[in-house]
This record gives sequence, structure tokens and C-alpha cells, in this order.
Amino acid sequence: MTPAARLSAAIDVLADIEAHRRPAGDALKEWGLSHRFAGSGDRAAIAGLVYDALRRRNSAAFLMGESTPRAIMLGMCRLERGMDRDAIAALASGERFAPAPLSESEGERLATATLEHAPAHVAGDYPEWLDPHLARAFGDARAEEGAALARRAALDLRVNTLRTTRDRVAGELSHFKARRTPWSPLGLRIELSADAKAPAIHAEPSFIKGEIEVQDEGSQLVTLLSGAKPGEQVVDLCAGAGGKSLALAAMMEQRGQIYATDLDRRRVAPIYPRLERAGVRNVQVRAPAQRHADGPDVLEDIAGSADLVLIDAPCTGTGTWRRNPDAKWRMRPGALEQRNRDQDEVLARAARLARPGGRIAYITCSVLTEENDDRVSAFLSGNPGFAPEPPDFSPLGEQADAFRAAASATRFGLLMTPRRTATDGFYFTLLRRRG
Repeated sequence: MTPAARLSAAIDVLADIEAHRRPAGDALKEWGLSHRFAGSGDRAAIAGLVYDALRRRNSAAFLMGESTPRAIMLGMCRLERGMDRDAIAALASGERFAPAPLSESEGERLATATLEHAPAHVAGDYPEWLDPHLARAFGDARAEEGAALARRAALDLRVNTLRTTRDRVAGELSHFKARRTPWSPLGLRIELSADAKAPAIHAEPSFIKGEIEVQDEGSQLVTLLSGAKPGEQVVDLCAGAGGKSLALAAMMEQRGQIYATDLDRRRVAPIYPRLERAGVRNVQVRAPAQRHADGPDVLEDIAGSADLVLIDAPCTGTGTWRRNPDAKWRMRPGALEQRNRDQDEVLARAARLARPGGRIAYITCSVLTEENDDRVSAFLSGNPGFAPEPPDFSPLGEQADAFRAAASATRFGLLMTPRRTATDGFYFTLLRRRG
């Protein structure tokens, strides 16, 4: 397919997403099935255009003066891809399979329009209803923080120190130009261009041998800050597919016990082959007997005995917008209220598991205060036996002081954002139960 044909196809896919309000991945998959002539490079390029348009939906529409899929795609080419009017006009030529030629108005706006005086939710490319929530978190910097959350993310990997070293894996992945992550002593980063196909990491010998896992640097950092130590009894309370359980096992050098659980047994299903591949032996999976836990607590026998309870709390995922740009446009106010209830429940459950002197590491991939400090404040009000304490940054090695300065200190913890730490958005706080 020509670049012009790819642009035309991307406009069609974006129109499908807008019309049916469905995830971008579903729309792209259906387009690929109905256009089998398109090669993998074509599909990757079209997906890149679609996701970039979703990242810049508000600002592109503002630039073009209208919010049609075509206008958003053309505006994105100016804002995200850095193309000028003539370059865009060369693609939108009206020739076979190309978008229709630029109108006079479109050409004028592509040449002269700017984002000057755009409101924060436009400059930051997030839903308008979220503006007061982001203003609470970031104040006058919310447009800049939102814009950083709209940029494309790199691919981060965590090196499994039970199997190998970071330097060795970096050499094995040199064909991807993998480089060290800025903060995590375990991370490698692969930068991806706009039209690049996702690297086949799962086919790499390093992955097959359990030497690496895909994990954002922010997720690596909050796990390191949890302070898990060899010999401890640790609960990964919202384990999901087990990414943090695997990281905890390496931190603990296979000594001690990790209990990985989740309220939905389907979410923990992928953990079993991952544990085997990584060579992890000190994780015990406690899945509920039914699809959703509504019977006896599978952790009842260890209540009050955990040295550390790690909560990767269910949240709105606002911190992951770089990777899931369509999710922010499908998010509704009711989702925030539901997640707040979920977070309060999981914190209450963690309190029953922590021993005297034990800790709770509360983590979200959200940047919203309502899901972060507000939840901790509510928890502490009802649980006076717990108190926040500063995390130990020493596991970050020589980057500890620089990271501490880069992350935002909040009332009870710290917040990472793409703008400040070049990671996904993550909140972390550590709560200790008084002895």
C-alpha cells in the first residue's frame, strides 16, 4: 500500500471507532481481516496512524476547526508527525486510494492554525470532564502532563536476575538497540518509531529462556520500592498475570514465600507458564475456586502474618494512556466512582493480612488524586493502627537520589508521570502497621 492509501485506510478505521464506540484494537483487527491484501507493514503503519490520531484527538480537532475523523487525522499529521501543509497535500491528493484533496479551509488551517489559547483539556488531549480532576493533581501544569501522557511510549523490559544480567541481555538484544532505562537497575528500553511493527520479543531466545519480561519501568520501580526482602512472607493481592510476582521473586532471591492471588481466577491463568519460564519456585498461586471470588477467602490461613502486602490496585488506568490512547476517550465518570469503591475494599482486605510491623505497598497506574492520596487518607482514617512511611530508595542504586528528585512527592507517597520520570503514570505509598 502507498502512504496515501494507508492514510485513507486509517481515516476509515478511525471513523469506525467513532461510530461504534469500540476499542481501537477491535476495529483494526476487523479492518485487517477484511483487507487481507494488506501486509504486516501496512497494518502496523495504519495502526500507528490510528493510535496517534487518538492520542491527539482534541488538539487535532481544535487545529482543524472540526472533529470529523478526516480532520483529526489531518491535524494529527501536522501536530504529531510534524508534516507541513504541502506534505499532507501530497498524501491527500485525490488520486486512486488516496484521501480527497485538501479543501481551501483545510489547507489554510494546516498552514496557519496553532494551539495558542487552547484550553487545557485540548492542549493536554484528555476528556473535558476530567479537567477538574487533573487540575487537582497537577494544577496549572495539567496541560503539559496530559500532553506527555499523549506521547508514544517506548517498550520496556525487565531483566530476570534469577537467570542473567542486564549487560548480557543488552548484548543479546543489540539488534533492537536496547539501552538501559534511566532509573531501574533491571530495565532495558527499546524505542519505537511511529510506523514500526512491534518487535517480536516473545520469539527472542532471551524471552523464551525466561531472561526478560515486558514491564514498564514505572512498574519495575514501584515493585523495587516495596522493599521486599529475602525470607519474607509477601502477598501480591491483585496479581493479575503475575508481572509483579515475578519481579518480587527475583528481589527475594527465591527465599521466602509469595502468595499471588486475584479476585478473578481468569486473570491469574497466565501466571503459571510465566513462573515456569522464569524459573521461579517461591510463588504459591491462590486462585479463587470460582470465576469471581464470592466464597471463603483463599488467604484466610495467613491473615495477620504477611510481612508485605503489595496492592496493584484496580484503577482507571489514566497513567497508561500512552499505551492505550483510546481508553481515555471511552472512560466515563462512573468508572472513577466504581474504582474508588474497589480500592477501598482491597485496602481493607490488605489490612487484615498484614502482621504487626508489616507493610502495605499501595500502587495504582493512575494519576488522579481521588484514586491515590484520597484513598490512603480514607484508609488511615478508619485504620489508625497504620501509618505512612517513606520508602527506601536504595534498591535503585546510583540513580536513587535523582529519581527521588524527579518523582512528585504527594501527601502520602510519590507520583511518577511521563513528563517527570519518562515512565507510565504510577502512584506509590508504603503503609506500616504499628507493632
